[in-house]
Amino acid sequence: MDRLDRMILSILQEDATVPVAEIGRRVGLSTTPCWRRIQKMEEDGVIKARVAVLDPAKVNVKVTVFVSVTTNQHNEDWLTRFARIISDMPEVVEFYRMSGQIDYLLKVVVPDIEAYDAFYKRLVSRIDITDVSSAFAMERIKDTTALPLGFMQIEAAAKAR
Repeated sequence: MDRLDRMILSILQEDATVPVAEIGRRVGLSTTPCWRRIQKMEEDGVIKARVAVLDPAKVNVKVTVFVSVTTNQHNEDWLTRFARIISDMPEVVEFYRMSGQIDYLLKVVVPDIEAYDAFYKRLVSRIDITDVSSAFAMERIKDTTALPLGFMQIEAAAKAR
């Protein structure tokens, strides 16, 4: 990875539909070498997917809920089952195992409070949970899928160029 790769990634994170020729022009490469770099980053798993980012309100999931889950079950079987259950719930768009007071954090998107209540009832009926706490987002202030690229490790040979 070098500074050109970082520039390419920055462009793709902003808009994955930018044509390769345009990306190459912006970073100072012809189309073929630019395309090879993108393909290499896809093969290496740096670029996991290229997706469309949707407007939640326009697809009727305007309520975001952060759900904190605590359990007294700390074994692999329980976690495997819990992960499978969560994977089958499309309302959960992010799922994390946490350190600290809570064990798991879910980001859930639904149309309204009633839909969240139905989600909650399905969740607690499918697995034993010690505590569930929900926090409803009042306003989306920053929303990005772009990762900060300033922390990328740049190859020493690339820095010398």
